Amino acid sequence: MSDMATAQPIRVRVVIPCRNEAGYISRCLESLIACDRGGAQLEVWVCDGMSEDGTRTEVQGFARMHPWIRLVDNPDRTTPQAMSIGLRPPGYDMGIILGAHAEVDHVFLRANLEALTAHPEAGCVGGVIENVFQDATSRRIGAAMGHPFGVGSAHFRTGRREGYVDTVAFGAYRREVFERVGYFDERLARNQDDEFNYRVTKAGFRIWLSSAIRSRYVVRGTYAKLWRQYRQYGYWKVYVNRLHRTVTTLRQVVPALFVAFLVAGPALCWLHPAVAMTWCLGLIAYAVATCGFALQAAHRWNDMPGVALAFVVLHLSYGIGYLQGIVDFILLRKEPKAQAAILTR
Repeated sequence: MSDMATAQPIRVRVVIPCRNEAGYISRCLESLIACDRGGAQLEVWVCDGMSEDGTRTEVQGFARMHPWIRLVDNPDRTTPQAMSIGLRPPGYDMGIILGAHAEVDHVFLRANLEALTAHPEAGCVGGVIENVFQDATSRRIGAAMGHPFGVGSAHFRTGRREGYVDTVAFGAYRREVFERVGYFDERLARNQDDEFNYRVTKAGFRIWLSSAIRSRYVVRGTYAKLWRQYRQYGYWKVYVNRLHRTVTTLRQVVPALFVAFLVAGPALCWLHPAVAMTWCLGLIAYAVATCGFALQAAHRWNDMPGVALAFVVLHLSYGIGYLQGIVDFILLRKEPKAQAAILTR
């Protein structure tokens, strides 16, 4: 389908990978129920990894009231398998991937349809994620994740530009994208979106980021969870690079280079005083930048230390994960383990 503006209603399928998301999944579905469909025919597939916390009961309750909501079993319990279960069957013109922790804006569906219509060269469109805070810690983490110093040029998080980008979160794809490119790589525990979007652009499609497409996401509430999340992002990014035999984006290597700088500095300082001076000045510059950007990003002045800590966690965890990925996937040529892919979205 090359033109979204057709006489027949556009068939939209929203696919939600889900496992043990009681409470969150209800808010997600409620936001879709309240959404302006823009004349589209909507169906929602919650692809559940055999939840045990009441998630399935919640979804079944919504499905009884709204037949266009479906609970679909995902016995393998992995995120990319959930995506495949939801997207492989025909019957839709536009497929959207959504997180169970997300809530969409009232005009989310209409804005996606309008963006695809306005940009026929785009195979995918997406928008800006606004962070939802549960407490002071998540507010500080969210501030760091919404600033370029924390996440680089991930414009769907920072919301600082509209236009062509290399990836988006919660993308809306034309059906022909999947027909030409295939589906999400089921070997990946993380970075499925980035890897797929790389293939989308390599196939000649464009990805458009629109500020009119907005969603909200509940931020992880602890630094430990943030560390695990971004260490996995860095780790699995290396496997994506191995698959495509290239570094898909330059920003991904910066945290790894920073960690290598931190580790190598003490070992090399004895070579020459200039080396020791360079290492110390580098640390000072990083500390000053971290504090300065934390003050800029903080919602409240007393959030600044927590935002600075979140910056450090983001950079170190991603960098360490990336270096671990180099060892495992490049040097040792390991393959992903099945248990590593359990759904964590």
